[in-house]
Amino acid sequence: MADTREESEPLLSRARGGSGRDCPRGVPACSSVQESPGAAARRDLCLDQAVVLIEDAIQYRSINHRMDARSLWLYRRYYSGSSQWILSFTIFLILALAFVETPSSLTRTSDVRYRLAPWEPPCGLTEGVEALCLLVFAADVSVKSYLIGWAQFRRNPWLLAYLVVLVVSLLDWIVSLSLVCQEPLRVRRLLRPFFLMQNSSMMKKTLKCIRRSLPEMASVGLLLAVHLCLFTVFGMLLFTGEKDAGQDRERLTYFFNLPEALTTLLVLLTTANNPDVMIPVYSRNRAYAIFFIAFTLIGSLFLMNLMTAIIYNQFRGYLMMSLQTSLLRRRLGTRAAYKVLSSVTAEGETHPERLGVKPEDFLQVLQKVQLDSDHKQAITEKLHSRGGGLLSTDEFQKLFDEFEKRVVKEHPPRPEYRSPFLRTTQFLFGHHYFDYLGNLMALGNLVTICVFLVLDAHVLPKDRDDFVLGILNCIFILYYLLEMLLKAFSLGLQGYLSYSSNVFDGLLTIVLLEAGDAGPAVAVGHDAAGERAHRLPLPTHHPQHEGTPAPAGPRSGGGLACRAGTGAEHRPPPSTWGPSACAPALRPGWAMLEAVGSIRASSPDSREMSVGPGGGHMLLGVPDLCVGPVCPQAS
Repeated sequence: MADTREESEPLLSRARGGSGRDCPRGVPACSSVQESPGAAARRDLCLDQAVVLIEDAIQYRSINHRMDARSLWLYRRYYSGSSQWILSFTIFLILALAFVETPSSLTRTSDVRYRLAPWEPPCGLTEGVEALCLLVFAADVSVKSYLIGWAQFRRNPWLLAYLVVLVVSLLDWIVSLSLVCQEPLRVRRLLRPFFLMQNSSMMKKTLKCIRRSLPEMASVGLLLAVHLCLFTVFGMLLFTGEKDAGQDRERLTYFFNLPEALTTLLVLLTTANNPDVMIPVYSRNRAYAIFFIAFTLIGSLFLMNLMTAIIYNQFRGYLMMSLQTSLLRRRLGTRAAYKVLSSVTAEGETHPERLGVKPEDFLQVLQKVQLDSDHKQAITEKLHSRGGGLLSTDEFQKLFDEFEKRVVKEHPPRPEYRSPFLRTTQFLFGHHYFDYLGNLMALGNLVTICVFLVLDAHVLPKDRDDFVLGILNCIFILYYLLEMLLKAFSLGLQGYLSYSSNVFDGLLTIVLLEAGDAGPAVAVGHDAAGERAHRLPLPTHHPQHEGTPAPAGPRSGGGLACRAGTGAEHRPPPSTWGPSACAPALRPGWAMLEAVGSIRASSPDSREMSVGPGGGHMLLGVPDLCVGPVCPQAS
């Protein structure tokens, strides 16, 4: 809340970049230049000043800066969205250099036994990027110092530290280049986080609050230190190791000397080594636990909570003070804008501040202000709702109360259907209870996945049978797709996309559809032209997971061939044809082959499946599977 006196300086005084002539304290700039020629130029200057002051009020910025025409142009360009984006990207870039500079962190694993040698940038590459960043920061501090003036710059510790950090970084950069990037220490790397703190008002407030909290935190910290030292001495006297083996183990492990004991109790203050620290003596005598319980109760449950309460209280008080400072800055900005605009209205009058602001002048200024269209529309509607005449001070201030209100986005109207059935369907699937049903289905999907993960916890992922889980996931995905289509029908396409939750659900449904489409393919059809691939979940005993039959040969060639998943072909001799002939190639225990084709019974004692025209036959219902061009009939 400092700098209030300086923010009340005349807008074109010497402190604000003006000449200071004919500009007594408290009189706005425009009235000080009324006698100069060019009424249009004076009016434009006053309107530009009002625009900048209103933008300062919106962003809670200080109005203590230069207000001449050239400075106003530079000020608006500096605080434009593109300039601030460039500055933020520069800060991100200089902080991201740590990932590619030596030693680099761009490796797949951090284990030195397995990671490959990281890419080492050549000397001058990262230094060139850093030089560009330093140039941007130099331009930033130069513009800031010019806009607020040299007198204010000398009283700003953040800007002075900004300049010092830039100078030290530049000198270290020069030393790095002169030593061909072989210097043992780079000081400027330690200073890089300062650029982020200097550009963030929230971090500045946090550091200031911590500085204000240090005295009270130091008192509680002193109590913690005394508590830690007393119990350290008590522990070393109590666990001397002269009575039994349990005490000796305790002394040798945790209380061997003063640093060991102090470190042990300091860790115990965070309960990280509890109850391991007291197990040796507790196994001999339960009464020794009183020492550790008393230490934990006093240190962890009382003093540490007291420290937390002090930090919370300080941050809460500083937050209220920060809100008051922000409100004061907004009031000062709007009041200064009112005085400037009232001077335009009452040019040539003796007491311009008693008149007011023309609504058309305010609307002209509002169109130039960098503000979202929703707030502009709300202020314009509030201005048109009042009667005619000039705006008073209170009315002008109340217009800016619209900034405190949150803009509620209106969703597009729902489509209107003539059919009663469609209207009923729209009502049912557009109701919020339908959203609850979708959440319930998503919860059921999550529960099914968790159940199968628990049931298959002892099975390796490659050996799991995910057939049932895949079918359930397909059902849930189909429901999600149906829910998306029904919501789009009920709300309309624009209404559906106006809800961020619907957009997220729709994108997630599309991703699930693509992920489900990446599963194994099953050929469906009986000829080359009719075969088509469908992505379906397959059981683990499907031939695509294990062995696959060899392609059928000519009808005239007898024999039996089985092909394993590795592609090696196994041909058993005719004398061994039977249920277990393919056991060396295919996994035992197959009961049947799931396939799509024409099934026919050739005899009462056997079943055949014909796969494709002219293909081989498969015997079904046997313990193991044999496939050949002509499978022998079961006798």
